[in-house]
Amino acid sequence: MSSSSEYTPPKVWTWSKPSGGQFANINRPVAGSTHDKELPVGRHPLQLYSLATPNGQKVTIMLEELLALGHKGAEYDAWLIRINEGQQFGSDFVAINPNSKIPALMDRSGPKLIRLFESGAILLYLAEKFGAFLPTEAAERAECFSWLFWQMGSAPYLGGGFGHFYAYAPIKIEYAIDRFAMETKRLLDVLDRRLAENEYVAGPDYTIADMAIWPWYGGLARANSYGAAEFLSVNDYKNVLRWADAIAARLAVKRGRIVNKTNGDLASQLHERHDASDFDLKTQDKLAPQPPAT
Repeated sequence: MSSSSEYTPPKVWTWSKPSGGQFANINRPVAGSTHDKELPVGRHPLQLYSLATPNGQKVTIMLEELLALGHKGAEYDAWLIRINEGQQFGSDFVAINPNSKIPALMDRSGPKLIRLFESGAILLYLAEKFGAFLPTEAAERAECFSWLFWQMGSAPYLGGGFGHFYAYAPIKIEYAIDRFAMETKRLLDVLDRRLAENEYVAGPDYTIADMAIWPWYGGLARANSYGAAEFLSVNDYKNVLRWADAIAARLAVKRGRIVNKTNGDLASQLHERHDASDFDLKTQDKLAPQPPAT
């Protein structure tokens, strides 16, 4: 195995230089806001401040699924938070999420404002609030919880571990890539074995567990996340592919996955969502300046 130059950690670590890599400008070892910034508030009961990363997509998919079921109380305004520009360190955002991570949600439907952060907590809150996508029978409910938190626990290995060192780190470190590729493939195998016996992750029904897992592992399977599909041999996981395709075909998923999206095809970018009609009228291909007629 090849190695980079030898590094001897100091007795006490101090932040003396930028960490390097794609996110160096927003990485820091302290919490709290860096600037005063008021967040916009729309007309709907739920105010979402997010970006269409896998964690952000979980919540917009859930909200679109709830609306598809007819839950009018799930209407929401989705405001774009550009994390590469440090908008998650604004004072109002930090007041909702002291951890400065998207997604963050405010429920303004009752007499007392309710703040929510951490995507798994938001999914659970919405499922219980609307009585949807969460089993009511004890054993099935426990299974759903287990798989939901399986995703929450595995995300750092897939995203912050494999994704970072494979795609974003300023240097390629063989040990780090091998370590997290091994764990990512093990997690894919866990999921594949589970889906060999069940239509959906928690059992026969589509739940918040699927909504949490699909943006991460469906992204690996079908969207070539981190440009790593071939490297990880994702086509070997046939049951994951079947499940990923079934969820991708749902209309609410097609909608939810493009909310607060800022990359890719312009037709798949809806920077803000304030009304169902926005999907037809306000994607970036329709808002982008058109070349002059010749």
